[in-house]
Amino acid sequence: MTSGSRLRRGGVAAALAAALAAALTAGLVTARAASAAPELPPVSPEELVASVLSAKPVALAGTVAVDNRLGLPSVPGVAEDTLADGTSTARVWSDGAGHGRLALPRPDGERTYVRDGEGTWAYDSADRTATRIPARTGDGPDRPDRDPQAAATEIVGALRGTSTVAVDGTTEVAGRPAYTLVLTPAAGERTVLREVRAAVDAETRMPLELTVLGAGAEPVLQIGFDDLTVGPQDPSLFTFTPPPGATVENAPAHERGRGGPPTGAERPRVVGEGWDTVVVGTVPQRGPDGTGGQPDRPDLSALGTPVSGAWGSGREITTTAGSAILTDDGRFAAGAVGTDVLGAALAR
Repeated sequence: MTSGSRLRRGGVAAALAAALAAALTAGLVTARAASAAPELPPVSPEELVASVLSAKPVALAGTVAVDNRLGLPSVPGVAEDTLADGTSTARVWSDGAGHGRLALPRPDGERTYVRDGEGTWAYDSADRTATRIPARTGDGPDRPDRDPQAAATEIVGALRGTSTVAVDGTTEVAGRPAYTLVLTPAAGERTVLREVRAAVDAETRMPLELTVLGAGAEPVLQIGFDDLTVGPQDPSLFTFTPPPGATVENAPAHERGRGGPPTGAERPRVVGEGWDTVVVGTVPQRGPDGTGGQPDRPDLSALGTPVSGAWGSGREITTTAGSAILTDDGRFAAGAVGTDVLGAALAR
């Protein structure tokens, strides 16, 4: 299968992933051995949140570890490592000015993304295919090579207005002292999540770790730095030239995963705010020739259990971090909430 085909299939998988975890997806790295809490100057919750949201991106290199316990179902036709539970690692680099590099080791090789300022290169060493992904022309950031600090900052900003915020002492992450910021849903929020904990770097104020906790004692999803070096990076890391013999493809703008929606699919909309946010949209139907009838589209009909309501009929999927509804007429709704909240959003 070519990387272009993977990108087309990935567009649908991205819609499903949004339907399962898009409203709130973040976490912490795998558990580390306990160490003495560093002594840091006191800071109020409001001051810490404000400093996180105003912090400037920094140049860095590091290893990111992920522990996914979302309980996402396997999707026929989508690679198991795309959505499956388990642990994984990645290497990230950033120059702090919008250029980045992400390396994802895989059993059959490595997948690399390089954002060079004019777009993103995606290279799969398994089939030696390099795909040029155009830069976004719409609103919002490109995401193939985002690092944990950007994801965590976005979540803190989205949740602070509907949360009780506290500073729960200090910790150490990747050898760097940090404050522990805790966001708990305010009274009346209908989320299935219990709290979000962010380890905030004492010097740069960038989030180093983020933990999302559901009903159980263990985090439902964990992501963060296992090792980290802050400082200037080699500019050559942020350029890419396809190796000799590689197949080079140009991906249409709508196949960037977060680009504009294909013809016939409305742009996803957001219902609610904060912890109760629900993403509602339509699953892309575009085929490789742009005319619809996508032959390599994964089969979603067997996922979840049948459900119906004022919004119509479809299938509901429940995970440890929320739920999703995929309707029979091609719509989806997802969030860190129960299916009753999703049904109300679909009916609006």
